[in-house]
Amino acid sequence: MKVKLKVWRQKNASTPGEFKNYESPDLNPNMSFLEMLDVVNEDLTNAGQEPIAFDHDCREGICGTCSAVINGKPHGPHKGVATCQTYVRSFKDGDEITIEPWRAAPFRKAFDKIMQAGGFISIRTGAPQDANALPIAKETADLAMDAASCIGCGACVAACKNASAMLFTAAKASQLNLLPQGQPEKDKRVLGMVAAMDEAGFGSCTNQYECSAVCPKLISHDFIAKFNRDYIAATFRSAFQQAPAVTTGGGA
Repeated sequence: MKVKLKVWRQKNASTPGEFKNYESPDLNPNMSFLEMLDVVNEDLTNAGQEPIAFDHDCREGICGTCSAVINGKPHGPHKGVATCQTYVRSFKDGDEITIEPWRAAPFRKAFDKIMQAGGFISIRTGAPQDANALPIAKETADLAMDAASCIGCGACVAACKNASAMLFTAAKASQLNLLPQGQPEKDKRVLGMVAAMDEAGFGSCTNQYECSAVCPKLISHDFIAKFNRDYIAATFRSAFQQAPAVTTGGGA
């Protein structure tokens, strides 16, 4: 099969970009989307043209590097898969496929700053314990694992009309906040990650849930609600701790 590609080309941030059209050579329907781009790039290179630049690493849906908007949807037409897990057979022979980058200014370095602000546990936990030494309810453990499945790909930001990073931040905080090991630094973590998110220039969440709709790991927007509750509680506790002590006078 063959497909037609409409690809956004832009040399750098200061250079105007434009869509350019390409036609693929013969493709195996079982190729992944990134393998298809490899084949197209081989033809472009042989013809002395600039190949299509795209990010990739593991190609197993784990690293979160493959950041492409395919036909207007981050990661492509399917639910719960990354770009590298999308296959040529997802399209029809002769289809025109539009490929664009994420449309959000803050992204990878900003994600790193959010993680540096609180996406870790700094307390000493000692040697690894036996699995049953610290009882954790299965429901809680499952939720923490769901949050931990976030690969930081940025699809949530790319899909959000406000370029909000709330789903990413909520997942990265919740995977720690839900577990006993994350409790001592919970308030500090939440407040720090929100401050870093705001400083990076991400927009506010308006609960449209485009983020969870395109997440390749199917992370629920329920984590945003939990994160908001944690943030409100942390804000009140922080304000209470910083308030000056009130003393009352008494007669001698």
